[in-house]
Amino acid sequence: MIKIEKLTKVFSTDEIETSALSAVDIHVKKGEFVAVMGPSGCGKSTLLNIVGLLDNPTEGSYSFNGADITHLKEKDRTQFRKGNIGFIFQSFNLIDELNVFDNVELPLLYLKMKATERRKLVEDVLKRMKISHRAKHFPQQLSGGQQQRVAISRAVVANPGLILADEPTGNLDSKNGVEVMSLLTELNQDGATIIMVTHSERDADFAHRTINLLDGQVIFESMN
Repeated sequence: MIKIEKLTKVFSTDEIETSALSAVDIHVKKGEFVAVMGPSGCGKSTLLNIVGLLDNPTEGSYSFNGADITHLKEKDRTQFRKGNIGFIFQSFNLIDELNVFDNVELPLLYLKMKATERRKLVEDVLKRMKISHRAKHFPQQLSGGQQQRVAISRAVVANPGLILADEPTGNLDSKNGVEVMSLLTELNQDGATIIMVTHSERDADFAHRTINLLDGQVIFESMN
């Protein structure tokens, strides 16, 4: 499903060049759950940003379901991202002015779905994430664990082919962290392909495979 070859990312200023990724090769099969680990500054977030089409590589190639999407124009990148990729962030990234229902509905508005279809999809995913009773509440009225359930609901409501999770339990206590990882596992068991960046070995154990990065390079992979 995901095929990354010789992926390199160099950040340049007038005075210095910094290599964030160096000739990285990663293949992810459809339905796989992959964790990416490594110390701060190893290139994890840069890799996730490129896979999520939020950034461009300096060199290398990136294909999604057999289609080369390395050099899509910005408009095409945005459209591809909306239709194929769901994001889960450590900071939840919810819109404070919107209630739970409206936050989750947002990706469907971008896809220009009809109101009746949007409502059904949102109600179904909120029920699945056990947060339906908070549909009219605002993010500041929710606990951290509840906010992350809303964020996951928003990421998966349009049934994207790929879910990217950036430290999804980083702002949660241990109990809520385990619950969130269990939800991701359930989504994966239902067919979702997930790539997760994490510092947590506990969280990585939920994945099928762990890829370890150091200084922008893959140093080893292990099956969990």
